Amino acid sequence: MSFLDRLLGNDQQRAETRYAGRESATDRAARKRREGHRRSTTKTAREGQAWEDRDRAGERRGGWYRPAR
Repeated sequence: MSFLDRLLGNDQQRAETRYAGRESATDRAARKRREGHRRSTTKTAREGQAWEDRDRAGERRGGWYRPAR
């Protein structure tokens, strides 16, 4: 038992009683990380679709390259 444990008490026991039923900081950080991943995946998919739409629109209006006829 360290000096701080003797001075402050057992922090694990205190956390179990004082913060019972609440999400831990580690769990919250992991949840936020997972949510951010899904959000960025959707954003990336939207950007890719926008690029594809621009590319196809350029093909329809005849971009810089025109094949020989």
